[in-house]
Amino acid sequence: MAYAIIRSGGKQFRVSPGDIVRVPSLSDKNEGDSVEFTDVLVAGGENGLRIGAPTVAGAVVTGTVIRNGRGPKIIVFKFKRRKGFKKKKGHRQGFTAVKIEAIA
Repeated sequence: MAYAIIRSGGKQFRVSPGDIVRVPSLSDKNEGDSVEFTDVLVAGGENGLRIGAPTVAGAVVTGTVIRNGRGPKIIVFKFKRRKGFKKKKGHRQGFTAVKIEAIA
Protein backbone atom coordinates (compact mmCIF):
# COMPACT_ATOMS: atom_id res chain seq x y z
CA MET A 1 0.00 0.00 0.00
CA ALA A 2 1.18 3.48 -0.77
CA TYR A 3 0.22 5.27 2.44
CA ALA A 4 -1.60 5.00 5.74
CA ILE A 5 -2.88 7.28 8.47
CA ILE A 6 -1.88 6.04 11.93
CA ARG A 7 -2.65 7.21 15.44
CA SER A 8 0.07 7.44 18.08
CA GLY A 9 0.01 9.42 21.30
CA GLY A 10 -3.37 10.97 20.51
CA LYS A 11 -2.12 12.44 17.23
CA GLN A 12 -2.57 11.30 13.64
CA PHE A 13 0.21 10.93 11.06
CA ARG A 14 0.15 10.23 7.31
CA VAL A 15 2.98 7.82 6.55
CA SER A 16 4.46 6.03 3.55
CA PRO A 17 7.27 3.45 3.41
CA GLY A 18 10.62 5.24 3.79
CA ASP A 19 9.19 8.23 5.67
CA ILE A 20 10.68 9.43 8.96
CA VAL A 21 8.03 10.67 11.41
CA ARG A 22 8.37 12.22 14.86
CA VAL A 23 5.77 10.62 17.10
CA PRO A 24 5.24 11.51 20.76
CA SER A 25 7.80 9.77 22.95
CA LEU A 26 7.74 5.96 23.02
CA SER A 27 9.71 5.67 26.25
CA ASP A 28 9.91 1.86 26.25
CA LYS A 29 11.70 1.73 22.86
CA ASN A 30 15.42 2.24 22.25
CA GLU A 31 17.30 3.11 19.06
CA GLY A 32 17.20 0.23 16.58
CA ASP A 33 14.08 -1.39 18.08
CA SER A 34 11.17 -2.36 15.88
CA VAL A 35 7.80 -0.66 16.38
CA GLU A 36 4.34 -1.78 15.24
CA PHE A 37 1.45 0.67 14.93
CA THR A 38 -1.86 -1.19 14.97
CA ASP A 39 -4.08 1.91 15.14
CA VAL A 40 -4.34 2.32 11.35
CA LEU A 41 -7.24 4.65 10.54
CA VAL A 42 -6.91 4.74 6.73
CA ALA A 43 -4.90 2.62 4.31
CA GLY A 44 -4.59 3.51 0.62
CA GLY A 45 -2.74 2.11 -2.34
CA GLU A 46 -3.15 0.39 -5.70
CA ASN A 47 -6.11 -1.64 -4.38
CA GLY A 48 -8.03 1.50 -3.47
CA LEU A 49 -8.78 3.20 -0.19
CA ARG A 50 -9.71 1.31 2.99
CA ILE A 51 -11.27 3.41 5.74
CA GLY A 52 -11.53 1.96 9.22
CA ALA A 53 -14.44 2.17 11.62
CA PRO A 54 -12.57 3.16 13.80
CA THR A 55 -9.49 1.20 12.61
CA VAL A 56 -8.72 -0.94 9.56
CA ALA A 57 -8.92 -4.60 10.57
CA GLY A 58 -5.64 -6.46 10.19
CA ALA A 59 -3.62 -3.45 9.02
CA VAL A 60 -0.21 -2.95 10.65
CA VAL A 61 2.47 -0.33 10.04
CA THR A 62 5.99 -1.37 11.04
CA GLY A 63 8.99 0.85 11.59
CA THR A 64 12.37 1.19 13.24
CA VAL A 65 13.27 3.66 15.97
CA ILE A 66 15.97 6.02 14.71
CA ARG A 67 16.35 8.17 17.81
CA ASN A 68 14.72 9.43 20.97
CA GLY A 69 15.06 13.12 21.66
CA ARG A 70 13.47 16.31 22.86
CA GLY A 71 12.04 19.10 20.77
CA PRO A 72 12.85 22.80 20.96
CA LYS A 73 12.21 24.71 24.16
CA ILE A 74 9.02 26.68 24.41
CA ILE A 75 8.42 29.33 27.04
CA VAL A 76 5.22 29.24 29.07
CA PHE A 77 4.66 32.69 30.58
CA LYS A 78 1.68 33.48 32.78
CA PHE A 79 0.87 36.82 34.27
CA LYS A 80 -2.05 38.76 35.67
CA ARG A 81 -2.10 42.46 35.05
CA ARG A 82 -1.96 44.86 37.98
CA LYS A 83 -1.46 42.01 40.48
CA GLY A 84 2.31 41.55 40.34
CA PHE A 85 1.85 37.88 39.39
CA LYS A 86 4.37 36.50 36.89
CA LYS A 87 5.42 32.91 36.29
CA LYS A 88 7.91 31.78 33.64
CA LYS A 89 8.43 28.13 32.81
CA GLY A 90 10.13 26.23 29.99
CA HIS A 91 9.05 22.96 28.37
CA ARG A 92 10.62 20.53 25.91
CA GLN A 93 8.37 17.84 24.48
CA GLY A 94 9.90 14.40 24.06
CA PHE A 95 9.69 12.61 20.69
CA THR A 96 10.70 9.38 19.01
CA ALA A 97 11.83 9.49 15.36
CA VAL A 98 10.60 6.39 13.53
CA LYS A 99 11.49 5.27 9.99
CA ILE A 100 8.50 3.55 8.39
CA GLU A 101 9.51 0.23 6.85
CA ALA A 102 6.27 -1.39 5.64
CA ILE A 103 2.50 -1.05 5.56
CA ALA A 104 0.67 -4.38 5.59
